Amino acid sequence: MIPRWHILLGAIFTGIIWFFIPTLNWVYLLTIFLASVLIDLDHYFCAAYKIKKLSLLRCLDYYTALNKKHEIEKKRGIRQKGDFHIFHTVEFHTLIAILSYFSLYFFFIFIGMIFHSLCDLFWLLSKDRIYLREYFFFNQIKDKF
Repeated sequence: MIPRWHILLGAIFTGIIWFFIPTLNWVYLLTIFLASVLIDLDHYFCAAYKIKKLSLLRCLDYYTALNKKHEIEKKRGIRQKGDFHIFHTVEFHTLIAILSYFSLYFFFIFIGMIFHSLCDLFWLLSKDRIYLREYFFFNQIKDKF
């Protein structure tokens, strides 16, 4: 899912939470929104590493080209994993969930991350691209060795 959709859906989700819990501190609402968007920083880190440039526009170009490549491969019946994104793994989500026992901020980060991941999951399923993502950090390590 492209960033603008995560920004829009994250804002709507945060607005819904605010509607149902109007007394919730605005810092917590902002934390949910930012977590629902900034979890994608791992996409930026991955692209910057692969193209050896820190330019956000070049990183977006990288993913535009990668999406075209995946579409062509999908039509040919090729289903390979895409880039690895550590912030989207079950283990990273679990770490944030554990930290939420010690800090309320991590609880709201966790809520934003789960919302983001669910949006990604529905998008990947709707586009028949679920095979692209590795959801387990340990599988990624195991596959490297």
